[in-house]
Amino acid sequence: MRNVVLGLGISLDGYIARADGAVDFLFMPKDYSMAPFFATIDTYIMGRKTLDAALQMSGGSYKWDMPTYVFSRTLPPGKRDGLEFVNRSPASLVAKLRRRPGKDIWMMGGGELAREFLRADLIDELHLGIVPTRLGEGIPLFPAGFPQRNFQTGGEPHVFKRFGRPEVPGGIEQQSRNQTCGAGWQPAADPEGTPATRHLRR
Repeated sequence: MRNVVLGLGISLDGYIARADGAVDFLFMPKDYSMAPFFATIDTYIMGRKTLDAALQMSGGSYKWDMPTYVFSRTLPPGKRDGLEFVNRSPASLVAKLRRRPGKDIWMMGGGELAREFLRADLIDELHLGIVPTRLGEGIPLFPAGFPQRNFQTGGEPHVFKRFGRPEVPGGIEQQSRNQTCGAGWQPAADPEGTPATRHLRR
């Protein structure tokens, strides 16, 4: 089955942006390469605000090299400019994509869309680039009120695997409405003391 991977950067205290939406505290270590990660995916999913930020950072244009789905409540659905805009439930889009053969799917954010996917229990892996900065306040990736989710440590450093997801008749859309899955986060030490990527998997 194709996995949905939520990959983004967060502060030490779990914020994905400052209260005003700024992400100036995020940075990529010079010796870190995303090439191995890109080799495992062939589809992007993002929210409209994330698209706006990507276009702003690229000077207003960007060549999308993979099928890209953009969730928006304000823009009309349809294909244009190399993108497919959607206004549907995350569960229905994920079910559609998983019926097709392919690699994993990168859920790029932003925060609002990531929380919708997490609430619906659609995320199979979390790749969190943890920046050694404590903001104190901001926009959290995991706000209060989330259903509990179970993760366990894997065989690699900083790997957590998802477990305890109930088998629910009716497939993924029915499962997305089931909020009884138990869980917790099991922290792993970072021996390097540098920005670390946490891989959280099923």
